[in-house]
Amino acid sequence: MLEQASFSLRGRNPDVLTCIANLSNDEVFTPPEFASRMLDTLAEAWAASHDGANLWADKTVKFLDPCTKSGVFLREITSRLTKGLADEMPDVEARVHHILTRQVFGVGITHLTSLLARRSVYCSKHANGQHSIAKGFNSDAGNIWFERIEHTWAEGKCKHCGASKATFDRGEGLETHAYTFIHTNDITTRLAELFGGNMQFDVIIGNPPYQMTGGGGGTNDSPIYQLFVRQAMQLEPRFLSMVIPSRWMAGGRGLGEFRSEFLGDRRVRNLVDYENAKDIFPTVGIGGGACYFLWNRENPGLCECIYHRNGAAIGPHVRALDEFDVFVRDKRAVDILHKVVATGEQPFEELVSGDTPFGLATNFSNYARDMVPKDGQVRLYANVGTTRVRGAMDRQTITKNTHLIDVWKLFLPVAGSGRERERSGVDLVLGPPIVGEPGSICTQTYLVAGPLGAELEARSVESYLRTRFARFLVSLRKPAQHVFRGMYRWVPIQPWDRTWTDTDLYKKYGITKDEQAFIESMIRPMGEADE
Repeated sequence: MLEQASFSLRGRNPDVLTCIANLSNDEVFTPPEFASRMLDTLAEAWAASHDGANLWADKTVKFLDPCTKSGVFLREITSRLTKGLADEMPDVEARVHHILTRQVFGVGITHLTSLLARRSVYCSKHANGQHSIAKGFNSDAGNIWFERIEHTWAEGKCKHCGASKATFDRGEGLETHAYTFIHTNDITTRLAELFGGNMQFDVIIGNPPYQMTGGGGGTNDSPIYQLFVRQAMQLEPRFLSMVIPSRWMAGGRGLGEFRSEFLGDRRVRNLVDYENAKDIFPTVGIGGGACYFLWNRENPGLCECIYHRNGAAIGPHVRALDEFDVFVRDKRAVDILHKVVATGEQPFEELVSGDTPFGLATNFSNYARDMVPKDGQVRLYANVGTTRVRGAMDRQTITKNTHLIDVWKLFLPVAGSGRERERSGVDLVLGPPIVGEPGSICTQTYLVAGPLGAELEARSVESYLRTRFARFLVSLRKPAQHVFRGMYRWVPIQPWDRTWTDTDLYKKYGITKDEQAFIESMIRPMGEADE
């Protein structure tokens, strides 16, 4: 029993939880080493708030993972408590019984993950099974609960998570992905139903599902991790820690309200951010990176921020998260941004169109490729795959933003570069702009900057957007690959009467040598090879 109870799986070679493939990019297993890192942060904060007390030597603390998958958090917590409570509870069987029945709780996100979690924690998929190290449970589930529930449909979508009825209204043999923790209007009552009694958890920790698939992939899928964060906060634990995508910091579909709430919440006391999510999840690509945070109910204040980029940790820096309407990840960038914002100049955003500027989708094909426009036609700029193409099409087809047809302008590629694709950490940010002559339009592949008064102005704007400085300012509001109008908000409009260079801009805004080196370590030059 002693050998069974210690179950130091971390010490085995290899740890079984490092060998399990992820279910998908939405339901990502947390590596044991990273879970341990989050628990270390938690334990340090607990000690700081409790006169140096050891969290793992407290037999009264209740832990909940509301979205358990592999069970790694619950397993690591149980292992630490087993060691930490040894002096107070020397009988190992009684100690393990107490921990597993009174302190450690989980909610599985699927039937499969609930079985994985039970095997990780109880050493058996049945909590009351013959080989379980938990003695005293009357049910297979123990304290790791899972039952299939259904979405609540309203006008074709789930009113709790926004899932599409067409995709997730499934038969009994398939998972509904209706996650229990966020599919209720009263989470306190729901947890009392699951575990019995009034469950006040001291610590909530986990790695929630990131989005509801079925919307076409990528940014078309609805994020749901923020629903888990909000629901956990409703329970008012002493501490809350979750690992989530970093896209919320400056973008993400429908995340504006959550971003504002989170940045303004002074109980967020630690934020550890990884520009490249592969530094956490080596086998999974998550555009915009990933982060984990620690929320401390009883100790509001400034947030200690650490930013991991290109193998280096920047910080910790103690900051107010809500200094701007989005979160600028690197404190060095904040100092540069203050110099730019202080000038009060008109934002370049005001020159930039919205999405699909002329009403033509990216896959629009009703044009004559490589043909010169005739009378009654306009020149079309489009992409076929990654290749830039031009052609001719009828002018009368265009009914949107017709005032931008017969003027000088720039076409700005919507698809920039994603930092996860460049392990060096040096980013291009924007694709090269195209000068658009009068009588030209574009597909949804581009945004439009204009109207501009003459070709000289258009060439000046083109030179400006090729500078590292301008692209650096865009990058501060760019959470992933695509570039939309609002991401130009911190780029000031300049006089369009010259060819702009970084030297000119560094001088204008008082950028120091160290700051210049920082910008140039982040943003690479734009050359002919990028066309």
